[in-house]
Amino acid sequence: MATPKDLPQDIGSFIRDLRQTAKISLRQLADKAGVSNPYLSQIERGLRKPSAEVLAQIASALRVSTPAMYLRAGLLDSDGQPGVLAAIAADHELTMAQKQSLSQIYETFRNENARTAADSKTSEETTS
Repeated sequence: MATPKDLPQDIGSFIRDLRQTAKISLRQLADKAGVSNPYLSQIERGLRKPSAEVLAQIASALRVSTPAMYLRAGLLDSDGQPGVLAAIAADHELTMAQKQSLSQIYETFRNENARTAADSKTSEETTS
């Protein structure tokens, strides 16, 4: 059994490894998951980030648990609780465009906070 450190770091590599282990082609998985072959290829190469709905379809096609797929994609916290992105994806009152916009805004804020934290840590180290 693979340990967490042996697993790929991004969701695309994780999906590709699962697909290859299952010995199915990219086209077969795309058909089973109900997504286009080019879109699945882009996900596997890390060029596109799949929605929670697409991840659930891929998980079902690969016969893995949806929560495991969500956890790997960062949609669930490590304690199994839904994260912000999962909550956005699960909200049936939002349109797909609204979900995408909210997700992008949230990720932008998180990335900015991470950069700010890294910058402040660097400046603290240089002043010490």
